[in-house]
Amino acid sequence: MSILVFLIIILAFIVFAGMINEKLFHLQSDIATVLFSLIISLVLLAVGRVFSIGFIENFIDELGEFGFEEYLLEGALCFMLFAGAGKVNMSKFRQNIRPISLLALLTTVISSFVYGGLFYLVALAFKLPMDIWTCVLLGCVVSPTDPIAATGILNKIGLSKNVCSVIENESLFNDGTGVTLFIFVRSVITHSGDSNFFLLMFREIAGAVAVAVVVSCLLFKLIRLTADPVKYILISLLDVSSVYVICEHFGFSGVIASVVCGMLFSYFMHGIERRVQVIDVHNYYEDFWEILESILNAVLFVMIGLLVFNIDISRYAPVVIPVSILILIFSRAFGVGVSTVLTGKNIPGNYDLKEFVILMTWSALKGGLSMALAFGTAEYLTPEVYSIFINVTYVTIFFTVLVQGLSVRKVYFMLEEHKAERMRDHR
Repeated sequence: MSILVFLIIILAFIVFAGMINEKLFHLQSDIATVLFSLIISLVLLAVGRVFSIGFIENFIDELGEFGFEEYLLEGALCFMLFAGAGKVNMSKFRQNIRPISLLALLTTVISSFVYGGLFYLVALAFKLPMDIWTCVLLGCVVSPTDPIAATGILNKIGLSKNVCSVIENESLFNDGTGVTLFIFVRSVITHSGDSNFFLLMFREIAGAVAVAVVVSCLLFKLIRLTADPVKYILISLLDVSSVYVICEHFGFSGVIASVVCGMLFSYFMHGIERRVQVIDVHNYYEDFWEILESILNAVLFVMIGLLVFNIDISRYAPVVIPVSILILIFSRAFGVGVSTVLTGKNIPGNYDLKEFVILMTWSALKGGLSMALAFGTAEYLTPEVYSIFINVTYVTIFFTVLVQGLSVRKVYFMLEEHKAERMRDHR
């Protein structure tokens, strides 16, 4: 299957899912894309197996040749992170820097280890072929919240700017923590290097920030030398892609570097706002990144739906999948709770501890990065354990995006009502 044919299939899914949703269901667009892509994929899979239709079987086999991990980690991810970070409200970010930092760093680590410990108890109870470190590795895969899902979904459902800022910024930065922790635990399992988590974390973050700052500052000087708004776009593309490649080559966090690039360019562009308004009259720069983010988000969500063609159901799935969802919710709530206690009394949004934990737990959507990390374990896990990883991760993504994503707006307004009643009672 050629790249053009694959692109046609993806676009057809996006267009038809969007049209069906627009006319009948009126769901949030990204959620609708995931849901209808999964439904269409399951229908094709069922038809192909029941009736043994040749062209459907060929379609399914050829679809598996396109690597999801490569598409995300080696292509789209840096641009999606740059676009999301470019919309960060810097004043809100500075205002909530303490809770964001604790949530992004501490919550991810705590949640991963709590998840791994509880999953290990399940593994012992049901005799799953997994040791404690393998269970923690699974926690590293499913614990980080996904910045693409967060910025693509939560920003469109009516949450306050202050709450959205905390959720989005935590999602943008905690993936760096999750990936670093994943690398550390993987090194323990495979008996390779990187045995000191804190040194690894420092290297990943410090290196990423240094590369992003140096390259972005140098390339932004070129923007000051041109009066062509199209070159603004090209320079920003060059910035984030080159920074991501450099960081991945030297073992730094390309995820964090892409976020820093997006925030720096947003800050720099704001600094020359008057000049931009004169040169970029039609707002090409912002419109380009908005449109590119929407397209890449839609493609990613369709690809997640299409992954059902390539997933073998584990014989342990009936046991581990429902339990894994409960463990996911508990471990996230526990991690948020610890981080929030350390934040102090100034909890964002004037929530109390319980309200904030519920909101941050239920808004913790998972996405493509978790799936890509799970696929990356195929090299060193046994087929049976790898199948458990893929099954659990895939269902986790759909649970958080569909169940939590569809209900988080309702949860948010319920918490707002509870907060209002609590504040009235205290007067």
